[in-house]
Amino acid sequence: MTTAGGKMRAKIRTHLRIGNQAAREAAAELLSTFVMMTFGLGSVAQVVLGRKEYGQNLSINLSFGFGVTMGIHVAGGVSEALLDYCGGNLTVTGPCATAGIFATYPAPYLSIGGGFVDQVIGTAALLLCILAINDKRNSPALNGTQGLLVGILVALIGMSMGMNSGYAINPARDLPPRIFTAMAGWGLEVFWAGNNWWWVPVVAPFVGSVIGAFIYKLLIELHHPPEPEETKCQLSKDIQDNDVMCQHM
Repeated sequence: MTTAGGKMRAKIRTHLRIGNQAAREAAAELLSTFVMMTFGLGSVAQVVLGRKEYGQNLSINLSFGFGVTMGIHVAGGVSEALLDYCGGNLTVTGPCATAGIFATYPAPYLSIGGGFVDQVIGTAALLLCILAINDKRNSPALNGTQGLLVGILVALIGMSMGMNSGYAINPARDLPPRIFTAMAGWGLEVFWAGNNWWWVPVVAPFVGSVIGAFIYKLLIELHHPPEPEETKCQLSKDIQDNDVMCQHM
């Protein structure tokens, strides 16, 4: 039965598979563009129709940036045409820069020191709240909702702290796309831009995560009342200590 089912699936796959390379690329581009434009144009509609009460220009920039990234993941293994999205404008800085589609860059007014603190605070808030969401002895999220709440948390950090540098708050979100842009035509300027900004979203999140976790454990987790098992163990230890003291007396 399993063999028959496998043969049937293979037969269906053979019939559905598009043999022509150009047609496969067209189908992949159709889906990837749909994904990209759903996020990008959705943010534009929300900002315009909401009269900027439900988002600002930053919302549009971030939505298009992540939309392009998702589109590349959807079609990157089939077609490379999505790379033409930039229209040959492979610039890192300036009003028409496109490198920011993939990696984060600081606002013109932001110093390296200020940006480092910004990333530390953002990542500390992320880790502190994630620990709270998953802390069974505090007020944890309902089972199955943790992922949703973490997503809301990330969006909250973006809306409250994203203006300065796009809130990377994760080295994996910033460094690989930056390396990609360096290899794809933007060049090594992606590392030099913003006074060599590239290392800040790599190093600062490590510092921030440690600080956020330390603050939560110091001010919240260490002060949880002992669980019944811990109390029982402590009572047993106290009894043993009393027995030892009585023997010495």
